[in-house]
Amino acid sequence: MDQPARPPRVIRFDPAPATAPVIDHPRPERREVGDPERRTWVLHESAEEGLAAGIWECEPGRWRIAFGPREHEYFIVLEGVCRLHDASGHVETFGPGQAVVLPPGFEGSFEVLERLRKHFVIIEK
Repeated sequence: MDQPARPPRVIRFDPAPATAPVIDHPRPERREVGDPERRTWVLHESAEEGLAAGIWECEPGRWRIAFGPREHEYFIVLEGVCRLHDASGHVETFGPGQAVVLPPGFEGSFEVLERLRKHFVIIEK
């Protein structure tokens, strides 16, 4: 007799994750201002679903970004201020409590004006 399927596990995003973050910097060829340190805590990942979610922090700086044709990102700013510059020159500024969706194929620059902390969800499918 088959066992009943277990219900999905709930993933908790605590403000201070218990695990150490992955630390990196924008690639040199993408940097526009500074060399900011970025910290990423991936709290949930499912390769099968093309999903990653977690917490991201970054120091002030600016670098170019280019999303793939199947890559989406949703994030909500918890602390700090950032700007998104699209390829046509349009600029949007976001602060605490504001949410953003970056669509597939988005190209432009990501700028951190004040140390930023955000929850993120990336889907690549």
